[in-house]
Amino acid sequence: MTAVDERPPAEVGRGRLRKEDRRLITGRSRYTDNLSVPGMLHLAMVRSPLAHAKITSIDVSEAKGAPGVVAVYTGADLADVGALPCAWPLTAEDKVPEYKPVAAEEVNFAGEIVAVVVARSAAAARDASEGVDVEYDDLPVVLDLETAAAGGPYVHEDFGTNVSTHWVYDSAEHGTGGNVEEEIDKARADGIVLQRTFRQQRLIPAFMEPRSLLVDPTGEQYVFWSATQVPHFLRIFVALATGTPESKVRVIAPDVGGGFGGKLQVTPEEFVTFAIAKRLGKPVKYTETRSESLQVAHHGRDQVQRLTLAATKEGKVTALHVDLLANMGAYMGIVGPAIPILGANMFNGIYKFNAYRFETTNVFTNTVRTDAYRGAGRPEATFAIERLMNDLAAELEMDPLEVRAKNWIEASEFPFRTVGGMTYDSGDYAAATDKAKELFGYDALRAEQAERRARKDPVQLGIGVSTYTEACGLAPSRVLGNLNYLAGGWEHAQVRMLPTGKVEVVAGTSPHGQGHETTVSQIVADKLGIPFEDIEVLHGDTQVSQRGLDTYGSRSLVVGGMAVLKAAEKVIEKAKPIAAHMLEANPDDLEFSGGQFRVKGTDQGKALAEIAFATLQAHDLPDGVEPNLDSSAAYDPVDWSFPHGTHLAAIEVDTETGQVSIRKYVAVDDVGNVVNPLIVEGQVHGGLAQGIAQALFEEAVYDDNGTLTTGSFVDYLVPSAADLIDFVTDRTTTPALTNDLGAKGVGEAGAIASTPAIVNGVLDALRPLGVTDIVMPCSPMRVWKAIHGATAPTPTEAQPHFDSEGGAA
Repeated sequence: MTAVDERPPAEVGRGRLRKEDRRLITGRSRYTDNLSVPGMLHLAMVRSPLAHAKITSIDVSEAKGAPGVVAVYTGADLADVGALPCAWPLTAEDKVPEYKPVAAEEVNFAGEIVAVVVARSAAAARDASEGVDVEYDDLPVVLDLETAAAGGPYVHEDFGTNVSTHWVYDSAEHGTGGNVEEEIDKARADGIVLQRTFRQQRLIPAFMEPRSLLVDPTGEQYVFWSATQVPHFLRIFVALATGTPESKVRVIAPDVGGGFGGKLQVTPEEFVTFAIAKRLGKPVKYTETRSESLQVAHHGRDQVQRLTLAATKEGKVTALHVDLLANMGAYMGIVGPAIPILGANMFNGIYKFNAYRFETTNVFTNTVRTDAYRGAGRPEATFAIERLMNDLAAELEMDPLEVRAKNWIEASEFPFRTVGGMTYDSGDYAAATDKAKELFGYDALRAEQAERRARKDPVQLGIGVSTYTEACGLAPSRVLGNLNYLAGGWEHAQVRMLPTGKVEVVAGTSPHGQGHETTVSQIVADKLGIPFEDIEVLHGDTQVSQRGLDTYGSRSLVVGGMAVLKAAEKVIEKAKPIAAHMLEANPDDLEFSGGQFRVKGTDQGKALAEIAFATLQAHDLPDGVEPNLDSSAAYDPVDWSFPHGTHLAAIEVDTETGQVSIRKYVAVDDVGNVVNPLIVEGQVHGGLAQGIAQALFEEAVYDDNGTLTTGSFVDYLVPSAADLIDFVTDRTTTPALTNDLGAKGVGEAGAIASTPAIVNGVLDALRPLGVTDIVMPCSPMRVWKAIHGATAPTPTEAQPHFDSEGGAA
C-alpha cells in the first residue's frame, strides 16, 4: 500500500465540544438514583439531633412494625462493620478516633447515624425512621477552635485533649531558608512586621447531585454503584471493612453530578448500604436528601490563620510565619488531617523569602468532619499570602502590583527552589500580570477610583489583586510516602487497539463533570493518528478499569493524561516490528506519524489500522511477537505541576447599605499547554464561581448547641448566574517541564485565585474609611458593620468572630 499523507489538524489545543454533553443534555445520563434493580430495598438513616451525647437506649419496636419495613439496625447490630478509614494521618502519633458507621454508645456531631431502617420503598423507610426512639444524655459541646485547642470539654474524652496533632515545617531545619525569628527580629528593629489573624470559614461542597448508592449482591460479585470520585478507593476500603474479598467487589461510578472534593470520601452510608445488602442478600439503595447532604457530607476549609510577615521598609519580604488552627470536626476524613499541609509549602506563594515557618494544630470539635474541598489547602494558603501582600502595600502606600513585582520570582530564575521546599519548574508572573492589567484597564480604573474618593461617592470602587500559584497533580509516590500518605501518586491507563482500527482507552481517573472522555480522546487521537470520533474512553468501573487512584487535586490530566500518553506510545512500539515485517524493512528504518508507519525516505507505509487487523489475523507475524497491540502504563509523576496567574477584580461597595457588586473580573491563568481551551474555560469559570462564593456568599454556621443552621439552600447561599457577571479570561503559556504534555492543572485554579481577589477589592474600596478586615463572607451586613465600626456578631454569624483588625472579638 502507498501511504497517503493527509494528516488531520492536531487535536491537542483544539476547542472540541465535549463528547459527554450529548448524553447529559438529552436525558440519557445514568445517575445512581435513576437506577433500579428487581427486589430493591431502601434505606433511611436515623440521625442524632444532638452534637454530643451518650446513647442510653434505642427502641426500634415501632419502626419494625411500620408498613413495608423489612429490618431495623442499630450500632450494636452492625458492630462487625469496620471503622471509616483515615488514609493520611500526619504522623504515627496522630490521635485518630475510631469512626464506626453507626454509633453505638456516643454521638459526637449532629447528624451522626444511630440507626438504619430498611423498607420496601424510600418513603416507607423515611416514615418508619420517625418511629425509632433514641434516648440521650447530653454531653458538653465544643465548637470554637481556640477553645477546643486550649482544653476541654473534650470531643473524645479518652484522648484527654482536642488536639490531634501539631505539625511543623521550618525552612532552617529543611535547608530551604534561614531562621524565621531572627528575620522577624531584624524587621522589628529596622523594617516592617505585620501580624494578622484571618478566618477561613467552613464551607459545604454543595455538589449538584446528592450522594446516592445501590448495592446488588445477587450475582457472583457485589455490584456497588456510587456517586463517588474514588471508585478504586471505595472498593478497597469496603472490602476491608466488611470482610469481603476485593475480587468479589465491583464498584461503578456512573454519571456523577459534581464532587468538588465532597465525593472524595469513603462514607458511613457506603459501608452501611454494602453491609446490609450483604447481610440480607438483596439489592439495597440509599439516596440522601439535600438537607442530609449539607449536614453530614464532609465540609471544607475552617481554619484560623495566625500570620506574621516581615519586610524591609522598601517592601522586600524577608520572613513568613504561619500558625494554623485547623478544624477536623469530630472525626478524621479520608485525607482530612493532611489538608493543611497541602498548603504548607505554598503559603510563600510566588514570592522570595529568606525564612519561613509553617505549623498547624489539627483540632477536634463537635461538628461534621472536614476534608478536601476544591483546592484543598492551596486556597487557604493563597488567601493568606495575597491578603498579606495587599496589607504590606497599604502599609507602604504602594500599589499592590508594585509590591508583588518587587518580590516575585523572575521568569529567568526558573526552575526555582522556594523557601517552602518546592521546585517551581516554569512560569512568568510578569507576563500574566501585564496581560491582566491590559484586559482590565488597570490604570483607568485606578484613576476612576481616585476621582470617586475625592468626591466621596457613596459607592466606592476597589481594585482587587490576586497573583497566585498552586501545586497540583498530587505528587510523586515517594514524596507522599514521606508525608505518611497511605496511597501513592501514580495513575494507570490502558489503550486497546481494536482490529477495526478503532480505539478503547481505559482510564484510572474517574470524572465527575470535567470532560475526561473528550480530553483523553484528543491526546490519543494525536498520538496514534486515529480520528477523535473513533476513540471510546472507559472509566469509573473497577471491573473495566481495574487499576487507578481516581480524581482529585487536578491530577487527571497531568498524571492520568500522562499514563494514557505512555500507554499509547507502547502501542506504537508494539506495532513497529509488525509494520516492519509487513513492509519488509528494518524496524530502525521506520518512522511513525499521522497514524502511519513509513519507511524513511520512501512513500511506502502501513496504517496503524491495517496493522491492528493483521495482528488479529496473526497469519504472518514476526517470530516471537505476540498478536496483541493493547498496552498499559502506570505513570508516577516526577513532581507537582505549578499553574499560576493574575486575577483582577473591580468591586463596587455601597457604603450606605454594605452591598458589594462585581463590576469587572479578569483572570489570566498559565496552565501550561492546553489540550482543550473550551474545557479550560469551563473549569476556570466554575472555579471562579466557587471562589467568589466563599468571598461573598457561603458559610456553614452552627448554633451554640452544634446544630447546623444552614442546612438548606434557603440558608446556605450558593450563587446563581444572576449573582455573578461575565468573566474576562485569557492565558499565558509556559509549558510544564515535568511532564511530556507540558500541561499544568486547571480544575482548582479559579477557586484558589478568586477569593483573595474579591476580598482585597472590597477592602481596597473601604480602606479610606478605616476598614482593614472583614470576616468572610463579605455579606452586606458584615460590610455595613465594618464601615460603622460595629464588631458584635449577630446570632446567625459564625463563631469565632473577628474584629475589623483581624483580632478575636
